[in-house]
Amino acid sequence: MNVLITGGAGYIGSHTSLEFLQAGYNVTVIDNLCNSKQESLIRVQEICGKDITFYQNDLLDSAALDKIFKQNSFDAVIHFAGLKAVGESVEKPLLYYNNNLTGTLNLLECMQRHNVKKIVFSSSATVYGNPLKVPITEELSTQPTNPYGRTKLMIEDILKDLYISDPDWDIALLRYFNPIGAHHSGKIGEDPNGIPNNLLPYIAQVAVGKLPHLNIFGNDYPTIDGTGVRDYIHVVDLAKGHLKALEKLLTSPGVVTYNLGTGKGYSVIEIIEAFQQASGIEIPYKFTHRRAGDAAEIYADPTLANTDLKWTAQKDVLTMCKDTWNWQSHNPQGY
Repeated sequence: MNVLITGGAGYIGSHTSLEFLQAGYNVTVIDNLCNSKQESLIRVQEICGKDITFYQNDLLDSAALDKIFKQNSFDAVIHFAGLKAVGESVEKPLLYYNNNLTGTLNLLECMQRHNVKKIVFSSSATVYGNPLKVPITEELSTQPTNPYGRTKLMIEDILKDLYISDPDWDIALLRYFNPIGAHHSGKIGEDPNGIPNNLLPYIAQVAVGKLPHLNIFGNDYPTIDGTGVRDYIHVVDLAKGHLKALEKLLTSPGVVTYNLGTGKGYSVIEIIEAFQQASGIEIPYKFTHRRAGDAAEIYADPTLANTDLKWTAQKDVLTMCKDTWNWQSHNPQGY
């Protein structure tokens, strides 16, 4: 079975590409490498001894995209490609709306022309915004608080409308919580451009001496220790969720939506303590002001994915931290 993975050289994309190769799929990747490196795919091929077909193209280039579809025969698409930094989306909303929406529309129009009607979409728990309650079920109201989250929700709506217009489509909307960790080999992991936006790569870069200390945004939330609580999921567990989602699409379910998380929340302090235990390195940190729009607690109710996809997150938070440190310590400068 031939699968196209857009954004497949990125953090989640590279781990998912590996899982699909190891499961026996033929994998083609499109990535513009704006926030990723081709080295990740070279290493994926080294780990599993199988080849990836790679195109360095942008989904905004519809002519190049059409040419790729003409040269290949795809059975399904896993769609990761998009800009993903919440803060940057607030500063540059037009960039995010143009890139994420136009790129997706180009992809869907191309899929329609070439009669490829199965897609797994990389959505996000940011679509829930500041949730009214936790744990979060898929039925909870969606109210994103930033342009990045709004692009994810708009794309979900586009995909639902597409299905209404043509029920031959099968679509999985996967709402991720907080992916962390790395492949146990230490060969692939998270390598963000510049100062990381997410907690674990920031902690890991402090641990290797790239950054002097960690800033914790707020210590006065109504949580166990005053710091924000999030649902952290190992990136390999997340990648395996995409395999299960595609298997589900082969049963022609129409549009399905799943939370991919562990169902357990950890505070920033608890993650720091777990990382210190995993690495043996003390992480200096300072408390600073809350960030606008940050919620006190966000964690998933993954029951639907557990029962419907037969998928459950397997790896605990200490393993997530050990694998993060294994990646960062062997690759202090990233790829």
